[in-house]
Amino acid sequence: MSHSSVGTNGTRMVDLTQLSRLGLFDAKVPRYTSYPTAPHFAGGVGPEKFVEWIEAIPENGTVSLYLHVPFCRRLCWFCACRTQGTATLGPVEAYVGTLEAELALLRKHLPRGVKLSRLHWGGGTPTLLSPDLMKRLIAAVRETAEFADGAEFSVEIDPNEVDADRLAVLAEGGMNRASIGVQDFDPEIQETIGRPQGFDITRDAVEMIRDTGVHSLNADILYGLPHQTKPRITDTVQKLLSFAPDRVALYGYAHVPWMAKRQQMIPSDALPTPEERLELFETARRLFVWDNYAEVGIDHFAAPSDGLAIAQKTGRLRRNFQGYTDDTSDVLIGLGASSISRFPQGFAQAAPATSAHVGAIREGRFSTARGHVFSEEDRFRGRLIEAVMSDFRIDADEIVDSFGIDRADLFKLFKQANDQFENLLEITEAGLFVPPKARPLTRLVARAFDAYDLSKAGHSSAV
Repeated sequence: MSHSSVGTNGTRMVDLTQLSRLGLFDAKVPRYTSYPTAPHFAGGVGPEKFVEWIEAIPENGTVSLYLHVPFCRRLCWFCACRTQGTATLGPVEAYVGTLEAELALLRKHLPRGVKLSRLHWGGGTPTLLSPDLMKRLIAAVRETAEFADGAEFSVEIDPNEVDADRLAVLAEGGMNRASIGVQDFDPEIQETIGRPQGFDITRDAVEMIRDTGVHSLNADILYGLPHQTKPRITDTVQKLLSFAPDRVALYGYAHVPWMAKRQQMIPSDALPTPEERLELFETARRLFVWDNYAEVGIDHFAAPSDGLAIAQKTGRLRRNFQGYTDDTSDVLIGLGASSISRFPQGFAQAAPATSAHVGAIREGRFSTARGHVFSEEDRFRGRLIEAVMSDFRIDADEIVDSFGIDRADLFKLFKQANDQFENLLEITEAGLFVPPKARPLTRLVARAFDAYDLSKAGHSSAV
């Protein structure tokens, strides 16, 4: 294995031999969109606790609201989300009725004057909803809480499953950010992952979105897909850049067929090696940086004027279940089957099975099935991990002030972490810093601060 250096605006020298020695290419680690991670959620957090936490939200405060729509017209083989296929709108219409009832239940417990700083519809395929169903859901949300000043309403949009009428309803309802899934534009790769989606279809969807007056555009692409090569990911990134998206999430494909049975359709012998995955990521990363996108955290890129880039510059970047966010609200309420909520007190997750979730709402209660109540150590370690994942640095003064930890004990933790990485990290009076050459190890560095047993869950490749 050879040394590899990659140069960009912001040169990044990557030593593959050292990264291999430190276990990057063998490790399976969490993505740390929460701490503790979802596999550590357990019983003990039920509907009563969920209601207690909702009622503890300060009056006139703000919350983020996530609505989960777990239906797709077709199931993409690469996807590991909890979704179900449907050929008709019948089950979707019934589910929207459940979401309306769940929103009414939330309204009953939400303190006075609470407003929405963020509203996100995810899935599944939220754009599967007909225009009438979309109108019903928007009306139910608006009856539950008003939008705060500067609120963001974003929707995950499948270019195969959207038209001008549905986009018009969403825009009229307040959608001001659209998120499109691309994955990869190469036809052979699309066929292998069960996601046919031509460039023309995607371009037409982007044009329709902008024609409605929605100008903020997010896009997701994947690296590490079967048959993916440097020329192919280069072609995909260049095509994506032609849309001038405001934000791009460059996620590593997680091949977990033991968890997501549909991934068994994907030939594992066509997948790139971990070393090739890193090369694919670096190829795409360079293209985004060359096109003047700011690197945000480990896998996001944003136009300099975008809120995410500004949040990173000003130290306000946060990590949540969607990846990175500039949302300042400390409450995220998830509604719908399997959705996860985050409160200052802990996490709460709805019943994953749609039938169990619907049954609970019909009985007039939330379906909260599991979660986690934060200990003080969870908060402390969670902040260390979020700082590493978001800022590549841990500010010692911030941690000492926020958690009252002894400064010497904190630096002892820093040294223990650095010892695991051949002193690649930088420790100064100000705190701990992950330099550019060590950035591929960021999730491993975060793991060094994780107090939970990671053998309990099958996590994805660290690359």
